[in-house]
This record gives sequence, structure tokens and C-alpha cells, in this order.
Amino acid sequence: MTGRALPERGAWRGPRAGPLLPPPPPPPPPPPQPPPPQRSPALPVVGPAMGLCLPCMGGAVKDVVETPDPEIKRRQLAEAAEKRQMEASSRGIKNAYSVEQKKKKQEEIEKRIAASGSGGEGGLRWQVG
Repeated sequence: MTGRALPERGAWRGPRAGPLLPPPPPPPPPPPQPPPPQRSPALPVVGPAMGLCLPCMGGAVKDVVETPDPEIKRRQLAEAAEKRQMEASSRGIKNAYSVEQKKKKQEEIEKRIAASGSGGEGGLRWQVG
């Protein structure tokens, strides 16, 4: 290898020659913001909740809900409680009808055992022999 020495791997070789580009133009200024809306001097500035609690305001009478009789309210609460109990008892059960049938069948079997075993022997006998 005679002649020129090769540069080491990763050695800096200096700036690369290339055309010089002019700097990019500055970005355009942001568009002007519109002025804030002007309030009418004839209307006073009032808080958002003032006067909204009265039913005499236009159309608010239709929105007022009267409380029902105590008897009707008790009945509705009882129905809601029964519905919650039914939902809680059937939670996780895919077929509630089959579960009811199994319960009835189990109760019938228990009744038969109780009726046949009323002699006091308990249904089990020991055989010695």
C-alpha cells in the first residue's frame, strides 16, 4: 500500500461542500383576534342563578314535580325493593327457571324423606352378623 493513508474509521473529514441556501423566510404573523362582544348597557349584569328557582318564571310550572301521596310512595318503594331483591337473587344465574325447578324437586325429596322416616329410626339400620 503505497501512496496515501486511509483515514481511520469514523474520523471527521471536514465540512461537505455544497451550495449555500438563503435562510427560510420568517413565519407570517398570527391573524388578529376579534374584539370581545359588547354588552348592552340597557341590561344589568345579573348572576346566572338569579330567579331560576321560582316556578313563576315562564314555562317552569310544567317542570315542577309534585310529591306523591305517602301511600303511593310506600308502594313504589316496596316495588323497587322487590325488584332489587329479584335482581340480586338471580345475579350470576343464566337460567332462573331451571334453578326454581331444582329447588322444588329438592323440597319434594326432603318432604318424602321426612314422611317415611317418622318412625324415629332415622333411616339407617345396623346389621350385625
